[in-house]
Amino acid sequence: MSDNDTPDKDATEQPQQPAEAQEERPAPRRRSRTTASRTEAGGEATAASRPARGRTAASRAPEAPAEETAPARTEAAAETPAAPRAAGPRRGAQTFEGLGSLRQAMAQATRPAPAPAAPVFAPIPEDVQPKRDALGRSYATGKRKNAVARVWIRPGNGKIEVNGRDSPIYFARPVLRMLISQPFVVTDRLGQFDVWCTVSGGGLSGQAGAVRHGISKALTFYEPGLRPVLKHGGFLTRDSRVVERKKYGRHKARRRPQYSKR
Repeated sequence: MSDNDTPDKDATEQPQQPAEAQEERPAPRRRSRTTASRTEAGGEATAASRPARGRTAASRAPEAPAEETAPARTEAAAETPAAPRAAGPRRGAQTFEGLGSLRQAMAQATRPAPAPAAPVFAPIPEDVQPKRDALGRSYATGKRKNAVARVWIRPGNGKIEVNGRDSPIYFARPVLRMLISQPFVVTDRLGQFDVWCTVSGGGLSGQAGAVRHGISKALTFYEPGLRPVLKHGGFLTRDSRVVERKKYGRHKARRRPQYSKR
């Protein structure tokens, strides 16, 4: 044979591996019967071939296919009545049926509110007589805070004199002048009586309150029928609020000295 006809030693002769390497190679894994049956059945496993995980095959209920459960659910939902909605605030509860109802509702909305009813007072006893002196005047004493006022009233033009001076001069503040004219405004007798009074003690605010209290009491003596109106307005009640007295160990009635730790 020629050199060309001789086979190549490298190609023909394969290196033989040692026996220890051949023994260490793992043997091919045999498939179990269950695996073979699954592959033969096309991937469908039966209940007998499945291993039980926590539950036995007998205890597991057969699962219904998804195609059959979906229509059943929709039919059950259609048969069961819908639950009533929770009661809540309704929007647009007021509805108008036609143009006539709308006009009626607008007329009721624009209608002015009824005036409050006048208070009902107890009738004055017939045996109550007015108290007037020989000059036709009624006298009363008014008090407020530390001020005391002696008041005389009689029919006139509405002039008010306090300690020999006109009220706009003695009570320069408009609030105080409004205060002493309130009894006449409530009883609708503004400008019908002249007032002459003397007042002492306290300040201007307390003196104005004392004059108002005296005028209110004098009006009830001159015309007893005005007592319910004045009583309802609180003009006949003596305001008992006074300045609290100073205590020893205090700067004022309750003001304590400043605390100093050192």
